[in-house]
Amino acid sequence: MQEDRASEKTTIKKDETIFLFDVDGTLSPSRETATKEMKEFLGALRNKVKIGFVGGSDLPKQQEQLGEDCLEIFDYCFPENGLTFIKNGKVVSKESYLNFVGQEKHNKLVRSVMKIFSELPEKEVPVLSGNFIELRHSMVNISPVGRSCTREERKAFKELDTKNKTRERVVSILKEQFEGFSFSIGGEISIDIFPVGWDKTYAIKHLENEGIKHIFFFGDMTEEGGNDFEIYSDKRVTGTKVTSPEDTMKKVEGILNTLIIE
Repeated sequence: MQEDRASEKTTIKKDETIFLFDVDGTLSPSRETATKEMKEFLGALRNKVKIGFVGGSDLPKQQEQLGEDCLEIFDYCFPENGLTFIKNGKVVSKESYLNFVGQEKHNKLVRSVMKIFSELPEKEVPVLSGNFIELRHSMVNISPVGRSCTREERKAFKELDTKNKTRERVVSILKEQFEGFSFSIGGEISIDIFPVGWDKTYAIKHLENEGIKHIFFFGDMTEEGGNDFEIYSDKRVTGTKVTSPEDTMKKVEGILNTLIIE
């Protein structure tokens, strides 16, 4: 029976395989830090396959959640959807949103976002904190409630947004006004805006150039419109939906049980 079970497994090579993770809600609770248990789990996993993360935030924000030593934990790091490519702790390449889009088009986008936000009903966004529009190296991140909100305000907005679909409506309006951009709902309070093709699948080309043939991706925002959807559904990737860091560890173990890694 043992031989029969083994024959049903897929044989792959360690150096050609990566387990790639979303960060927020996958490796750590939303905007919180990863647990010691998760870090130990990742350390053990790295002995079996290559590991990496891909997230929409910049590196400092990823380090807030994964720790200052995250560059040492992962073989590959892809902050800002892979527009920043880090291998073995060293930056290999970076792309710039502003250089690609241009200041004039960016200004038009920002003015439109400010107008849309100013017209949102108070019952949908009762608290306005600060940092509503954040220009990052590879994207713009916008938030109706503002990224400066407290944890309690974040939770309250998430509940209201689930009911009122505020972010979905904002995305719908922006899609009508701007071509050439992708609008992706991420985390609990924000929307990522970037040039078409600059979603998390951008990291795949780096991995293919590295000789990676088997990409196992884990993320929580995998529904269409979520910021994990494109990479989760990409035919080059084996995508797995997770609901929490604990679920991530469980799903990883389940997949490992289907593999023979040489």
